[in-house]
Amino acid sequence: MRHDSPEPAYDVPPDRTAVECRHCGRPFDSEFLLALHRGRSHPDAVDDDERQAYEEAYDAETSRLGRFRLKAVALLVLLYFGFLMVYAVV
Repeated sequence: MRHDSPEPAYDVPPDRTAVECRHCGRPFDSEFLLALHRGRSHPDAVDDDERQAYEEAYDAETSRLGRFRLKAVALLVLLYFGFLMVYAVV
C-alpha cells in the first residue's frame, strides 16, 4: 500500500522531554532510540561517534531481543507441558 501523505506530525506532551534528530527533526524519547534511528535512517550522514553509538545501541537491542525470545519460548514450552499434564490427568 502506498502512502502519498507527508511524514506525520509528532506531538510531544509538554511534561516530556524529547531529543530530536538533527537530520529530520523527528523527536525521540531517549538517546538510545535516537542512535538507532540515525544509524538506520541516516547512515551516510552520521559521524564516527554517532556510528559508534548506533553500533552499541544495536548490540544492546539485539541482546535484549534474544533474551525476550528465549523467555517467550520457555513460556510456551511450560504452557504446552502444563496443558499436556492437565489433559493427561483429566
